[in-house]
Amino acid sequence: MAKLATTDLCDEHMNEIATGNIRILPPTFRSFGKSHHFSGQIETVKVFEDNVLVRNALERDGEGKVLVVDGGGSLRCALLGGNLAAIGQNHGWAGIIVNGCVRDVDEINECEIGVRALASHPLKSSKKGEGSTNVVVSVGGVRIAPGEWCYVDNDGIIISDKRLSKL
Repeated sequence: MAKLATTDLCDEHMNEIATGNIRILPPTFRSFGKSHHFSGQIETVKVFEDNVLVRNALERDGEGKVLVVDGGGSLRCALLGGNLAAIGQNHGWAGIIVNGCVRDVDEINECEIGVRALASHPLKSSKKGEGSTNVVVSVGGVRIAPGEWCYVDNDGIIISDKRLSKL
């Protein structure tokens, strides 16, 4: 998929932003991984301090998609580390957005995948397998549904109910 600048997308789709068909995540996410620009159709995982479902999702063929992990904004442990980022990269995921923390930052930064997260934290998560997959989530007060589209670059993160292109 061609790189589309989030600034250009915002400028060209102001009406859809006003109607809520295009939403912008708050500027609270840090960038990790080698890919600073990524986009794709969204799959979601909703967990809390447990990353078993995150691993399960990343072990499937990503087909250029973006995995949105709603970790409830927890800053008490990491939901993604270097091993999972590499798994995501190797299975064709375009990127991962974590409403929570990551760890193994140096390892993630060696991966050819885009990752956005709130922070880094050295503690690993629990492994109970609790949570939900492909459900509507809320990240930073923004509704995100499976099948929607995500566009990420150094200026921000855009969620759209349809695939966008330059006008």
